[in-house]
Amino acid sequence: MRPGRFRHFVAIDWSGAKTPRQPGIAIALCGAGTAAPRLVAPPQHRLWSRAEVLHWLQSSLPEDALIGLDLSPALPFADARAYFPGWDRSPADARHLWQMVDAIAADDADLAAHSFIAHPEARRHFRHGKGDCGDLFTPGAGRMRKTEQRQRAHRLAPTSCFNLVGAAQVGKSSLTGMRLLHRLGGAVPVWPFDPLADAGSVIVEIYTSLAARAARIPAGRSKMGDGAALDAALRELGSAPHIPLPRYSDHATDAILTAAWLRTAAHTPELWHPPGLDEIAQTEGWTFGVT
Repeated sequence: MRPGRFRHFVAIDWSGAKTPRQPGIAIALCGAGTAAPRLVAPPQHRLWSRAEVLHWLQSSLPEDALIGLDLSPALPFADARAYFPGWDRSPADARHLWQMVDAIAADDADLAAHSFIAHPEARRHFRHGKGDCGDLFTPGAGRMRKTEQRQRAHRLAPTSCFNLVGAAQVGKSSLTGMRLLHRLGGAVPVWPFDPLADAGSVIVEIYTSLAARAARIPAGRSKMGDGAALDAALRELGSAPHIPLPRYSDHATDAILTAAWLRTAAHTPELWHPPGLDEIAQTEGWTFGVT
């Protein structure tokens, strides 16, 4: 990726929670240079809804932005050559997966995916709760994408998208994120599923722990609950101190730090061409920054 290709950097901490407005959603934005990222305020309320994030991406995104979404844009595929082995409707690639999730959950408000999770064939593949595990859920940690396997090799701790249980689960947020990506309708290319042009904005999958690691935050202590800790991490990424926030949360500080990290990582060629990507670029995708 050529230097200067992107002029703005956005990190979106996403949420799959059931509530109409999401305390788990935060959007941070910065430009080139060293100024710290700032939080983008929701349009009407103190908290974002998922639909408002979609509208912001459609109508307010700055030019030539690299947008990081903290979710998995696809499910594991390579291990079984299918997202849902044994289901004759199992999609052939990620874009058809997004379409399927959105169609089955079309009546769920605010891009939720409850109806998809409850679908009699889909639910067989997920762990839903204690004592409620689909008969096709892979025992143990559950199925992993190749990028998640690589993350584990680097001593990170991703969880399977087929696990819907616990504070660390990412399945619900990923399924709601697939609805968002489908609703965008290709208006913003999504790496690595779409070809990259010489200009314009691009969406990538992010893992906020990568930003924390780049900022030299010790493993297991990646959450920053105050301004001093956030500024210390930003300094490691060459960023100026942030404008103090009225309230600190893990979601806000994760978004701010990850936007600053995207600014440092965006023009590193090897991050756009990880080994083995071509085999899974259309089915599983990849987490930007994982090598």
